[in-house]
This record gives sequence, C-alpha cells and structure tokens, in this order.
Amino acid sequence: MLATAAAGAGIVAFGAAAVVPDAKADPGGDHLAAYAESARGDIAARPNRGDRQLSTSFSQGAPDAWVLPLHDYTLSSRYGMRWGRPHRGLDLAGLPEGTPYMAVRGGVVVQAGWNGGYGNSIMVDHGHGLQTLYGHSSRVLVKPGDRVQAGDVIGLTGNTGYSYGTHLHLEIHVDGVAHDPMTWFKKHGVDFELELEEVYGS
Repeated sequence: MLATAAAGAGIVAFGAAAVVPDAKADPGGDHLAAYAESARGDIAARPNRGDRQLSTSFSQGAPDAWVLPLHDYTLSSRYGMRWGRPHRGLDLAGLPEGTPYMAVRGGVVVQAGWNGGYGNSIMVDHGHGLQTLYGHSSRVLVKPGDRVQAGDVIGLTGNTGYSYGTHLHLEIHVDGVAHDPMTWFKKHGVDFELELEEVYGS
C-alpha cells in the first residue's frame, strides 16, 4: 500500500537535536508499557506482508542488505524545511502505536532510550561513518552495544518527544550530518514511496 500525505498533515515531528529540551514528561509509565506489550503481541499474532517478507527475505538476504523499517505505512512527512525549521528525516505513519519496526541494516546500537525531542530513540552505527536514527518510539527493545542485523525488530512505534501522532521518524547520518533519506536510500535499493527494498545488498 502506498499512501502519501501532504507534509505536516496530522503528524508533526520536529528534527530536534539530542540536546533539545524534552517536549513532555517521559511517558514510560506502566500503562504505556502494558499497551505497547499488548499491541506488540496482537501484531505479532497476525501475519502480514512484512512478516512474510521478513521470513523469506532475510534468510536469503546478504549481510550488507538495506531494508525498509516497516511496511504498509503512510509517508506523512519528508526531509527538508518545515514551518521554518529543518526536518531531518522521514515520518512513516498510519500504523497503530506499538507496531514493531526493524533495523534497516546491520550494525551496533550506540544509543537507545530517551533522547530529548526525539523521545525514545535508537541510533545504530553501520560503520564507515553511517548511522540511522529511529525516533518517537513507545518502547525500545535494544540497548547500547547490541549487534543487530537488517530486519531485526528493534523498537515499537510511538508518540514520544516532539511528536503529535504515532509514527516512526527515520534519519540517515553520514559522518555526523543528516542527509535526505529518500535520496540516500534510493541509491541503495530502498524506495520509501514505492515500498521497495534491496534485500540482497547494494
């Protein structure tokens, strides 16, 4: 499914640096954890296109594969200036809070937890100056030092930090500088508009 919304329609996530003050209190209360766990169980129990792709692709895929972090999303906001501020990534919305998302490539987790405007976030270092950031999670399922592979579930979508609706905020950093994920990932066989991925490496 491909559904593209106008930038800023319904979902807002500012590309805040890690030093940006928290937008709201850490929502990691018991009720949120229980809800996320429940949603995770519900989603894991029903097969979908992402599950089928995960079960077939990654058993055959190359270790240097680049993949989509989730499927059946709405691309709600792109990289670039928005309301006079830089938005440094893509927003993938339209899925329930607690939807599992995956690492887009193998690497080592260097940050996992509360991260200012990004809310609960995860950063994975892929080597050669490449890092990906996943923001606004309801829950992170990894810790710094964990080694992950492309397609490993690392967190659950949420609405934490500077966010006004459940979604996954995804950034790609090259030597510490954020780049347009749409352009960058396309060069590596991943198309967020068409929901295509290069599971055999690029």
